[in-house]
Amino acid sequence: MSEENQAQNILNIESLINNASNRLDTLTREAQEQKSMIDALLENNAEYQEIEKEAQKQAKLKTIARQKALNVPEAKSTLEKLKDAQIQLKEIKTALSDYLAQYVSISGTNQIEGPDGVLRQIIYSAKLVKSK
Repeated sequence: MSEENQAQNILNIESLINNASNRLDTLTREAQEQKSMIDALLENNAEYQEIEKEAQKQAKLKTIARQKALNVPEAKSTLEKLKDAQIQLKEIKTALSDYLAQYVSISGTNQIEGPDGVLRQIIYSAKLVKSK
């Protein structure tokens, strides 16, 4: 591909990115406005408000019951084991992501065969965030 074609492709992709980003911002704003309208309708509905208050009371009772149930020694140790497992999962996922990036860089392919013989594709998820 010539440098001119590559430059034009980059400009086209930048335009697509900017258009999609602008559309995403517009739709997000519109959705927030619609949500505000729904919230206002619910606030003005007496039946809904009455049931909402009762639901909040029940939620508080549920929270209290949950805290009591999880305050026993066996629940505490199980919660600790769960927290440890979640930390390990996060660390392993991060390491796996790094290994996969290295594999793609070195091998030049985005596929890898697992120990079970299944061919897996390595994919990346990109998102657009504002620079600081």
